[in-house]
Amino acid sequence: MLVIKIKSSQGGLGKADGAELAPDKVEEQLKDLFASEDGKVHEFEFDSVEVVNSNIEETNSAIYSKAKKVEKVIFLGGDHSITYPLVKAFSEKFSNCGIVIFDAHPDAENDFMPPSQEDLLPAMVNQNLIKKENIILVGTRNWDKNEIEFLKDNGIRYFNMKKISNGFKEVAEELVELSKKIENLYLSIDIDVLDPAFAPGTGYCEPGGLTTRQLLYLLGKLKEVGNIRAVDIMEINPKKDVNDMTSKIGAKLLVELADY
Repeated sequence: MLVIKIKSSQGGLGKADGAELAPDKVEEQLKDLFASEDGKVHEFEFDSVEVVNSNIEETNSAIYSKAKKVEKVIFLGGDHSITYPLVKAFSEKFSNCGIVIFDAHPDAENDFMPPSQEDLLPAMVNQNLIKKENIILVGTRNWDKNEIEFLKDNGIRYFNMKKISNGFKEVAEELVELSKKIENLYLSIDIDVLDPAFAPGTGYCEPGGLTTRQLLYLLGKLKEVGNIRAVDIMEINPKKDVNDMTSKIGAKLLVELADY
């Protein structure tokens, strides 16, 4: 599996400072993982994007160019604004594409360009990168009033944590059925979708999130559909981590998603 490291926190609004260290730290944690839970041993090839410090537009351009050239890949960040140039490239490569975003937040605060990690969703919607009906959020639990209005005004599907906790298996089944309607699926995992008890090393610790096992289960069900074309893992922050717990989860996700 090709893993492309994107060592940037330029779109993190200060909250992500340290996330640029995550790609190397997550790779380091792979040394303790010998196979997936299915007993499969995977080989990883690592590449990286050349980040232009203090110039997010040039960095985004480099990310976009790299993403256009690769297939079957996991992108490892970095702050969540990185997903914007990745999805831009993805939407130009595939027809009938969609995205499932695992995140504690809708990331729909403003419509700034280039987008910060808080503006990802409006950038995708307003530039028609992904059809609104093919955008699905999972794990939301903290949002501003304007973000709620944005989701409702645009008909964005979301499974917040209250709905998930009230019927986890039902949500999993609905998520699978929705994803089956999408020919080419992009998965974006903001690690703060997890409860901070499991993943403390991130810029936004939001109580009441998914467990690691719940996330792995949902990812496993999506893998079974067979339409995943690219994955990103964002917002791990080694500077804020405890005993490398969050970086270890990042490595675990790499191993379990390596055969998507």
